Amino acid sequence: MSATTEPNVGSFTLGGPPTAEPARPIEVPEHDEWSLPNGFAWVFPGEGNRSGLVRPVIMADGFNLGRSELDWLYQGLEGGSFPFISELRRRGRDVILLGFEERSASILENAQAAEAAIMRAIAEQMGDTRLVVGGFSMGGIVTRYALAKLETQRMDHRTALYFSYDSPHRGASIPVGVQAFSHFIPFPNDFAKQMNSPAARQMLWRHYDKDTDKIGIAPERSEFLAALDRVGSWPQIPMKIAVANGRADGVGLPDVKPGEAALRIDRIYPGTTFYTQAQGDDVTAAYLNRRFPKAEKTITTSGFPELDGAPGGTLHTYKILADTMEKLGGKADLRHEDVCFVPSVSAVAIRDIEKHDDLYANIDGLSPEESELDDFYCSPTTTAHTAITEELCTWLVDRLPD
Repeated sequence: MSATTEPNVGSFTLGGPPTAEPARPIEVPEHDEWSLPNGFAWVFPGEGNRSGLVRPVIMADGFNLGRSELDWLYQGLEGGSFPFISELRRRGRDVILLGFEERSASILENAQAAEAAIMRAIAEQMGDTRLVVGGFSMGGIVTRYALAKLETQRMDHRTALYFSYDSPHRGASIPVGVQAFSHFIPFPNDFAKQMNSPAARQMLWRHYDKDTDKIGIAPERSEFLAALDRVGSWPQIPMKIAVANGRADGVGLPDVKPGEAALRIDRIYPGTTFYTQAQGDDVTAAYLNRRFPKAEKTITTSGFPELDGAPGGTLHTYKILADTMEKLGGKADLRHEDVCFVPSVSAVAIRDIEKHDDLYANIDGLSPEESELDDFYCSPTTTAHTAITEELCTWLVDRLPD
């Protein structure tokens, strides 16, 4: 370690289970590959479909940094508690995994890959079965926009069903103290690049601006929501369904109490502490400290709900950060490994997340008509963001059109 600087701890990025490195290798079967604008796709024919696409299901990758790693995505979709791709193919569905050249690029740019994949699937399809189009996390937002845009252009996307899998329709949350820390590291780093990327600025409910030290709605998010409004916000032709990795009964992470220390770091960045989000004004979200070059900073919020313990799909945010610190010689006092990333009310588009009562709403007690979706299903237990579970996948597969 240099005597004049802290180590570069920003070599990690945050991502959900399907895009994480698989725990065990699963062989990816032979497949065709499509080259698309700003992306590419792997095509796996359904059982018995040997003469071309018959019943296509397009599934878009989610948010991270860099080019989509569809081998990891495939293994994530197959290696959990439910072999999602195998089950689709067993039912005669042709699976098209849609990847992006840069997952952190603007949602509007990556939507071009989704539009091209839809049109190519139509062109190569045998028969008249209508498409299923959707995605995981950001992929569900990309395909939502793509389908809606095609409709405004009066192009027939021949899609019967749109689905999203724990997608942040009303925004996602990464603790602002963690966002600020990515820029506090005195080196250019991947984590800061991910946090400041166009897609992050479009999806995050609140964003930390490294240039102004202000926390608010990123201009890119406002611009994206305006672009979504210009295409009608949602596709109108297909049935729209969604699943959430969070619960529907208003119960989130009861052990994650507001205002508690979630992670404290020593030896490197000594005393740096991240706190779980609490309500109120001038609430301390994080204290950041480094020795070389010497600096300290306190990150505060005002008017935030208790986001970290809310019902929703979770990320191993603090565990990933703690593990990275320990690998580089730091000491981590980790109290809360996971926090909410995509609130349940956001994933099923039924309430906004600005107000505490809406964030913790008992979705089961709300009228389904409050949702912008035609149907949705929430996990019976809190699960990791985009985790592939039998309950969620079976619910989705059983609703695919004939």
